Amino acid sequence: MTTSRAGRHAGIVTLLLLVLAAALTPTSSSAAGGWWDPVARPAPDSRIGVTGEPFRGTDSAGRVRGFVDAHDHIMANEAFGGRLICGRPFSAKGVADALKDCPEHYPDGSLAVFDFLTNGGDGRHDPVGWPTFADWPAHDSLTHQQNYYAWIERAWRAGQRVLVNDLVTNGVICSVYFFKDRSCDEMTSIRLQARLTYEMQDYVDAMYGGPGKGWFRIVADRAQAREVIEQGKLAVVLGVETSEPFGCKQILDVAQCDRDDIDAGLDELYDLGVRSMFLCHKFDNALCGVRFDSGVLGTAVNVGQFLSTGTFWRTEPCTGPQHDNPVGLASAPAAERRLPAGVEVPSYDADARCNVRGLTELGEYAVRGMMKRHMMLEIDHMSVKTAGRVLDLFDSASYPGVLSSHSWMDLDWTERVYRLGGFTAQYMNGSEQFVAEAGRTEALRDRYGVGYGFGTDMNGVGGWPAPRGADAPNPVTYPFRSVDGGSVLDRQTTGRRTWDLNTDGAAHYGLVPDWIEDIRRVGGQHVVDDLFRGAESYLTTWGATEAHRPAANLARGAHATASSAEWNPVTSYAPARAVDGDRGTRWASDRSDGQWLRLDLGAVHRIGRVTLDWERAYATSYRVDVSADGTNWRTVRSTTDGDGGLDTAVFPPAEARHVRVVGLTRGTRYGYSLHEVGVHVR
Repeated sequence: MTTSRAGRHAGIVTLLLLVLAAALTPTSSSAAGGWWDPVARPAPDSRIGVTGEPFRGTDSAGRVRGFVDAHDHIMANEAFGGRLICGRPFSAKGVADALKDCPEHYPDGSLAVFDFLTNGGDGRHDPVGWPTFADWPAHDSLTHQQNYYAWIERAWRAGQRVLVNDLVTNGVICSVYFFKDRSCDEMTSIRLQARLTYEMQDYVDAMYGGPGKGWFRIVADRAQAREVIEQGKLAVVLGVETSEPFGCKQILDVAQCDRDDIDAGLDELYDLGVRSMFLCHKFDNALCGVRFDSGVLGTAVNVGQFLSTGTFWRTEPCTGPQHDNPVGLASAPAAERRLPAGVEVPSYDADARCNVRGLTELGEYAVRGMMKRHMMLEIDHMSVKTAGRVLDLFDSASYPGVLSSHSWMDLDWTERVYRLGGFTAQYMNGSEQFVAEAGRTEALRDRYGVGYGFGTDMNGVGGWPAPRGADAPNPVTYPFRSVDGGSVLDRQTTGRRTWDLNTDGAAHYGLVPDWIEDIRRVGGQHVVDDLFRGAESYLTTWGATEAHRPAANLARGAHATASSAEWNPVTSYAPARAVDGDRGTRWASDRSDGQWLRLDLGAVHRIGRVTLDWERAYATSYRVDVSADGTNWRTVRSTTDGDGGLDTAVFPPAEARHVRVVGLTRGTRYGYSLHEVGVHVR
């Protein structure tokens, strides 16, 4: 936190303490003197429904214990113009002010436009929140607050130790939605949500006696997170999920930002405390192409894509096993009426499942900028082409900071993420589906020694687990014990409404512990044990990202020779162009097979990684050879299915002074061409 922000927050804390002084009253639990009990709590307020001391510290091996929610949206009520998600996560005026519906939803929800667009029916509902909550929050209500602070407190008390608060918005949704009370500028909304997250920390602190004393702790690095968790508190990490970060939209395929915008945006977000982010979400932008939505929602988002960029999604056949979601041909009349006269959503071939748009040059600059700042990158919502290039970049640098936080990447990437040292979490699916998917990847987690996470995506307009029913096999029985065994949880009550997971489903954040108990009953203790190791694995990825330092490129400036070099009267394609550190230059061979590029590193080094950044003229079949003396060669990488892009060959360390890339079969009618070759110790 900067000095100026610290001063501002001190003023906020003082103000909150004055405001709360009249509203806060000692609670019966505070008399017990537990460190986890507030000195005073707003009255009236939600009940927590948990007794017993929250665990703190680490296990016998020194590992952090606890669950991680890798994807939540606490402040989404401030997104999309401020009237899409109704209700607030906290209010100095109390629960009645925080948990109330949007004004246009009164008296019967007739104008709850987004409700009936997303949930069917006519959108009608009882708008009254506190104290009755007749119709909301609910597992299938996408427009009402699910992240009230006391509900998050219940999850913390039950064993959650990391929560990623993704600051989220979408300028196009804001612009087309009927009701709003602020600007649709995405970065303006992100700044507001960040400020309010700090104010929520101050709000909780005030209940516990002052700055730093509450359980809701925003952290900026792995060491802070570990310290917070060892105190038994909740480490809150700030992320960003927005469609046009830094103003980087594209209109008719023309970028509306530049490198200076990206640098300024990344610096600003880092200063706000943001440590992970998405570079694209829902709409193609100037940085990258997205993984499609399907069905009616997909058609609606595609309309939004056109309204934002002037272009619809474009598809092509996939080149590998990974693929994007099918776009589908479902009609979305309410959205399609927004299109200009004569413009229609295109149809798509069933065998063309991949977005033609991948990581752009600006997108690659942003990725490298995040690496420079030791930030973690979310690859969910990226097209296959985008995610593949990002993973290539990370492989080439051995960069571990890759996250998949809520089941929005192609599942065939999972092992590659783990191999890099990254972290994955599954969307908050129903217990049966969650257990099945956890089982599919369990062997991988065992192989790489990692825990598992979940991404609730609450306030994220996604839908959450429906009730299994009181008569379902192995229902949750109340009360039940937390996973660590130290706390007892009963049904959660707010006002006059009591929720039961069996009959209400995962209606709000306070039901997360009940959902975990349902997973235990459906899938067994071992599934929950993997989740309980999630916080440690998330922190391991974060710590490795912070500690990452680029390895020296031994090829930079090396003496380079080649079998041939394409002649051009204006531009040089000499061998040295592949080792000059400039991706704007390249070596290019003659147009025939059997060409080679050879590097002399100047001395013998122990190397274990070679990177090849191909231009469009690539090799489908090639090999990488190494030699200590330039006479005796050993092949360390050979492939017959090269597809261009950025290749990384990792091999057992070898003593070598010379490295040779031999192109055997061309992938195009041109020769072989490499922007850069990198040689590194492993």
